[in-house]
Amino acid sequence: MTEQKPVTESTAKKVPTLPDAQTVTEVKHYTDRLFSFKCTRPASLRFRSGEFVMIGLMGDVNPKTGKQKPLLRAYSIASPSWDEEMEFYSIKVQDGPLTSKLQHIQPGDEVILRPKPVGTLVHDALIPGKRIWFFATGTGFAPFASLLREPQTYQDYDEVIITHTCREAGELTYGRDLIEALKDDELLNEVIGEGFWKKIKYYPTTTREESAKMGRITDLIRSGEAYADLDVEPLNPESDRAMICGNMAFNLELKDMLEEAGLEEGANSKPAQYVVEKAFLD
Repeated sequence: MTEQKPVTESTAKKVPTLPDAQTVTEVKHYTDRLFSFKCTRPASLRFRSGEFVMIGLMGDVNPKTGKQKPLLRAYSIASPSWDEEMEFYSIKVQDGPLTSKLQHIQPGDEVILRPKPVGTLVHDALIPGKRIWFFATGTGFAPFASLLREPQTYQDYDEVIITHTCREAGELTYGRDLIEALKDDELLNEVIGEGFWKKIKYYPTTTREESAKMGRITDLIRSGEAYADLDVEPLNPESDRAMICGNMAFNLELKDMLEEAGLEEGANSKPAQYVVEKAFLD
């Protein structure tokens, strides 16, 4: 018979009040449109870096029924598969059903996290190659925040190119800070290898506010300017692999460009040379 310990303030666990509830541990605001947050990770949750889950809050009470329904949206997991916490990167939509509420969360609050990860932006959906391109707009950077901290990325590829196109310079802060932090990440430098981050070529651009590099990444690739800036050879189906995560128009335009270059779209069931996240809407 085990000894029964009295429940005290230090040993008592908070009882979740939401279905599939997780506790918010950190919130960071970058602009009036963007923020990130971390929450606890369900003990049983296993995912592959690059996948997404359904995140949400309870909606308003229905005046007719007196009941609440959960408001859920697909969110790419920004933390790598080995992390003890879950990280997410989100837009703020002032009249959005979910993000109008989600942007006000604080540490200690609860969010709904449905522990059923899915997605196409995973290494398993690509055949072996030498160089991988991560193409992102806005909060489409989130799955790449996961993959940039995933050891397999550097085991599988000699070069990692991450492009991030946003309207304003401040919207690049999350990605820039994350990439810069990799240099001093003792754990990753030890696990992956000292200086692993030197494989990364980061190419941020803006489309509205003046910055060091202006322009849409698709235009910069078509003109050859991006290749010249990065000092790399043009896309080659023999060696290049790619992942796309951005707004619908961006996704479709890049899909056409990659296929014009000879790359074929892959999936978990049939790996190929590029994949696109269909569930993401910037």
